Formats: sequence, structure tokens, C-alpha cells
Amino acid sequence: MNVTILDDYADAVRTFECFRKLEDHSVRVSTECVRDPDALAALLEDTEALVLLRERTRVTRALVERLPRLKMITLNGPWPHIDVAACTERGIIVCSEHRHTSYATAELTWGLVIAAMRHIPQQMAELKRGGWQTRIGTGLRGRTLGVYGYGRIGKQVAGYGKAFGMRVLVWSREKAREDARRDGYDVPPAREALFDEADVLSLHVRLVPETRGMVSAADLARMKPTAVLVNTSRAELIESGALEAALRAGRPGSAAVDVYEDEPVLGAKHPLLALDNVVCTPHLGYVERDQLERYFSDQFERVLAYARGAPYGVVNPKALAGCRPVPG
Repeated sequence: MNVTILDDYADAVRTFECFRKLEDHSVRVSTECVRDPDALAALLEDTEALVLLRERTRVTRALVERLPRLKMITLNGPWPHIDVAACTERGIIVCSEHRHTSYATAELTWGLVIAAMRHIPQQMAELKRGGWQTRIGTGLRGRTLGVYGYGRIGKQVAGYGKAFGMRVLVWSREKAREDARRDGYDVPPAREALFDEADVLSLHVRLVPETRGMVSAADLARMKPTAVLVNTSRAELIESGALEAALRAGRPGSAAVDVYEDEPVLGAKHPLLALDNVVCTPHLGYVERDQLERYFSDQFERVLAYARGAPYGVVNPKALAGCRPVPG
């Protein structure tokens, strides 16, 4: 089959051991960020199996209708960027599973927490400019970590907070709050307490229509002027423009951000990058060698399963009835 792997910005997938799994297929790897509809349609013209790297490229109805040879799309995690209905109508199966906890994202989250609390990037910049100890950082022991979202990553981050001697305060869905209580963490009577009490507040919520904009300007205004907001989840969880305004107003006092509404952010064109009280990274959460090896290995196994005529992890099973035949 003709397999296309999109948005491999670092040109890394060819270096992974799992890449050998596709050696019997024709594989094209795109390292560019292709957003122009015509250019994207031309790039994917001959594609039969499309491998997506998280949510970097939107697969719209207009795009799908221009790809007559496309048979299957595979990704890991949620698929809000794919028009699944359009795929189903055209007999294109969408396959996704989420087998592994993203320890890489949890680890990066904790790195950002320490970097923001101790002003590490700013102090590094000062040192390179000839300065020395120009700021006083804040430690973590004895302070309150707020974890918003107690799923796989949230649980890991909560554990890191406990290991650092922090009080851990959790808010999530009701079932997850019960899990947090059983795990020995504090659960407040209302979500507002998370914003009121957290010295570090870390977001770990999946982006779905119901969670878009769930953190409002009013929520941020409740935070301490010494608090840090950390977001390694999705930028759209926060009301558009609210974080930049809140940081300028001083509540919270700082932020550490790995995600943005429109990615990739090129040319330093994002308002958060102009603020000295923000630590910004270019969506590095899951971009770690072991994580990506597992990530792509799962993807490629689904491509091979489709080629054998035994697809699995299909999120739109109705598409199987109109599924285009696999080449013999």
C-alpha cells in the first residue's frame, strides 16, 4: 500500500526501529506543515493509508472528497480533527486506540513546574547576558498542587506532587474524584477551590466540545498572584485570550505552556512569547523517543492489520460495509 506519514517535524520516524514494519510498503514521510488545502490534497493524492501524528492536520470533508484512493486513517488518541462521518460515507475506516500512559507528557509537565517556579529559563538568559542571581524562586514542598483532570497523565502528575512533599488537590469528573479520594488525595467540595488554593495548577483534561473554554477568565482571576498555571493538555481548554490577559493582570502570577490554539507556532508569533512570566515550549509533551517508538509501532501495526484484511481499533465500524478492497 501507499502509506503517508504526516507532520513528522523533526524527521524522526525513519530512525525508529518500528519503521521497519512498513518495509514492504511504499512510504512517504512529510516533515513540512502543510495547511493549504490544494497542497495537502496533492500530497495525499495517491495515499491509501494515512498515519497521523496526533492532531497536527485536520482531515475535513472537503479533503476526504479529494482523496479517492484513501482507504484507512490511523492515529492514537482522540479524533476531533477528523470528519469521521465523511470518512464513513466514503468507506474510509478510522482506527484509533490509546494503549499507553504518556509518561513523557507527565515528565515534561513536572519539568515545566520546576522551571516556572524557579525561573530557570529566565535565570539562564540572565547568566548568558552576564547577570547572576537576579530572581528568587519558590520551592514546592508544603505547597498545594492542583490537578485538573484525573486521568492517566493527571494521576502521574499527582504522584510527582506527592513525592515532592506537596498537598495534592484534585478536581475531575465524579468517578475520577472518587478514584482520587481512594488514592489519598484531597478533593474539594467545588471546582472553584482548585483555583483559589492551588500554588501550581496543572490541566490534564481531554479536549472535547464540552471542555472547550472550560477555564474562564473568572476562574483565572481567582488564582493567587504567586500561583503558576501549567498547560500541557490543550490550549483550547482555556477561554480564548483569557490566559494572556490574566497574566498581564497578575493572577495567576505566571504560567508554563506547551500547547497553543494554532500549531505550529512559527516566527515567534504568539502573544504568550512576549511575556516574561511565561515558560513556553513547542508542544514537546509526547515528543520523546521511547514514547514515539511505541506510538508509531501501534500505528504501523494497524496499517499492517488493514493490509491483511483484519482491521482493528475501528472507531467507525459502519465504514467497513463500504470499505474499499485491500490490494491482493
